[in-house]
Amino acid sequence: MTRPGLPKLIATDLDGTLVRSDETVSAYTHGVLDRVRAAGIPVVAATGRGPRLAELTRNDIRAADYLVMAGGGRVVDQSDPAGPVVLRDVRLSAAALTGILADLEAVVGPLTVMVEALDDPDAPLWGDYHPSWPYQDLFEARPRQHCLAQDVIKAFARARDHHHVDEFLEVARQVVPAEVATLTQSGLGFIEICPPGVDKSTGLSVVVEALGVDPADVLVFGDMPNDLPMFEWAGWSRVAVANAHPAVRAAADEVTLRNDDDGVAVYLDRLLSG
Repeated sequence: MTRPGLPKLIATDLDGTLVRSDETVSAYTHGVLDRVRAAGIPVVAATGRGPRLAELTRNDIRAADYLVMAGGGRVVDQSDPAGPVVLRDVRLSAAALTGILADLEAVVGPLTVMVEALDDPDAPLWGDYHPSWPYQDLFEARPRQHCLAQDVIKAFARARDHHHVDEFLEVARQVVPAEVATLTQSGLGFIEICPPGVDKSTGLSVVVEALGVDPADVLVFGDMPNDLPMFEWAGWSRVAVANAHPAVRAAADEVTLRNDDDGVAVYLDRLLSG
């Protein structure tokens, strides 16, 4: 059940939640988020996108005071007049990732693997080509030896024997302990391998500590399993868009309209008008 009054912080996922299928954010949504911020409620983007996509992220949610990126591994305070301040930057060691991939391949067979290692704007992912990857313009085929030569922001893996991503994620979590890496998926057909202790809830915890906000006063929106940690963490309300993964809908307190119908903005508009 939602708490009376208004939340003290609003965090929303982007792709599949705030951003529509045509990769745009409506003027209506931008306007509602501006009203949220004008009401004194901080707005936070909570996304799996890495820092290389920071400019795209800022354009998609211009009202955001903070960016929780890379599934929680990078947290940026945008409210400082002097410029963005990085509050969290966590990497997965090359040695740990090498061991994780070896353990997974021993159980499920060969993997298609990509790594996100660079912060540079629009820097490519490196790794194995796969035709299903939706962002081929930001991908560069490189041998695994090169990909594992440095610490990474996160890695993406896909089982070549065509395990469904949810099934693969379940198997992978049995193989890889939580203290070694955080495993999730965001709807891209690959599991995501993040540093241990990194998820959207721990990223948002950095934000609320900086602001002095209780998680019980946070409203969150999401659509995919990588949003579940922040659904478990936030207390004001957990809202799924209608197109959300079944696990996210089951964990939600409320369901709003689809992302293509501006579900987040419609919910917030009603909240502000109520």
